[in-house]
Amino acid sequence: MAFDLIVRNARLANGNVSRGTVDIAVSNGRIAAIEARISGDGENVDAAGCLVSPGLVESHFHLDKSRILDHVSPLPDRRATDHMARTSNVKHTFTVEDVYARARKTLEQCLLNGVGHMRTHVEVDPNVGMHGYEAIERLAKDYAWGIDLQLCVFLQEGWTNVPGAEKNVVAALKRGAAVVGGAPRYDADGPGQIRRIFALAREFDVDVDIHLDGGYTTHDMAIHLVCDLTDENGWSGRVAIGHGNKYSCLATAELAALGRRLAGSGVAVSVLPATDLYTSGRHLEHSVIRGVADANALVAQGANCSIATNNVLNPFTPYGDCSLVRIANLYANVVQRGTEQDLAECFAMVTDRPARIMRRADYGIAVGNPADLILWNAGTPAEVVATVAQPLMGFKRGRRVFTRGLPTLHRP
Repeated sequence: MAFDLIVRNARLANGNVSRGTVDIAVSNGRIAAIEARISGDGENVDAAGCLVSPGLVESHFHLDKSRILDHVSPLPDRRATDHMARTSNVKHTFTVEDVYARARKTLEQCLLNGVGHMRTHVEVDPNVGMHGYEAIERLAKDYAWGIDLQLCVFLQEGWTNVPGAEKNVVAALKRGAAVVGGAPRYDADGPGQIRRIFALAREFDVDVDIHLDGGYTTHDMAIHLVCDLTDENGWSGRVAIGHGNKYSCLATAELAALGRRLAGSGVAVSVLPATDLYTSGRHLEHSVIRGVADANALVAQGANCSIATNNVLNPFTPYGDCSLVRIANLYANVVQRGTEQDLAECFAMVTDRPARIMRRADYGIAVGNPADLILWNAGTPAEVVATVAQPLMGFKRGRRVFTRGLPTLHRP
């Protein structure tokens, strides 16, 4: 039988790796067979016992404001907290071409690091208008050969207190944005913004993804309102929040109770360790709080969680190489999760779990699903996270997206 591609001797991330290797056959961009040994013609790739997973999933990203460090004013001092102001001050200079060029560089680095799906938040505040949305909308079409890009439209700098700002959100939803979000922390009426987000989600039948509960106080968490509105609107499984720094300040029993509430309402949490570490605890001179929620503890209570990159090379996160596995490793270090089971769960939080957030019913290595495959220089999901393993090769719908060679040690 003729196939377009056969990946041989693969260890599956979504199976029992102790059972040995399998072959994966691909036809017309989809997985046609998964068996111990497949006979047939077609391009052959020997995984040589390496782990093969579906493409990584970035559930919370900001392509439109990546790589702007050369646009913004220098950090005034090490403990400064003016990340928002420094970004806001240059957004009026963004053009469609500028956003597209910066975002393209970032997106290509993500592809080379094994990302096959991404939800990117796009700001449409009056000082940037629709420039960012138009650029990322075009980028999604141009790079559909390598990644499925989902756009979440939102206002970063205020909503209810900014007359006329909502018109850009509505315009993007009419153009096809699949998700509506917001940042109620920067609104004069945060609860009012959250309610308006849900109203628009119902009107346009889109998902919700809100920047929520940044900071370190726990008496004023907005997550309970989000869960209430999710229940009232029947939006279970269609709501996510990003950050949740406050949850890192909860006692164990309180965190467990939150996990149960999230699970009951079907609200997911995307933890963003690089940004949360950089921006948290700047009011402290010593014993600085981490600000990174323990997603594993929430998952243990039945909640769905993901780990994501968020920002790359901007005032909120002035570094980043677009390696989601590195971010997962950073997260595991910060929340002190190191067992095989914990690290395997961390890998799930950059693959299967964020795919659920994005409601990808066809995600995963199974017959009939798109042939989105990543070969890793590792044998197990836990090893990928523990060693920050390199992806060696990637396919999107059976088409090769990248190849990465391993370094060679030249012995004397």
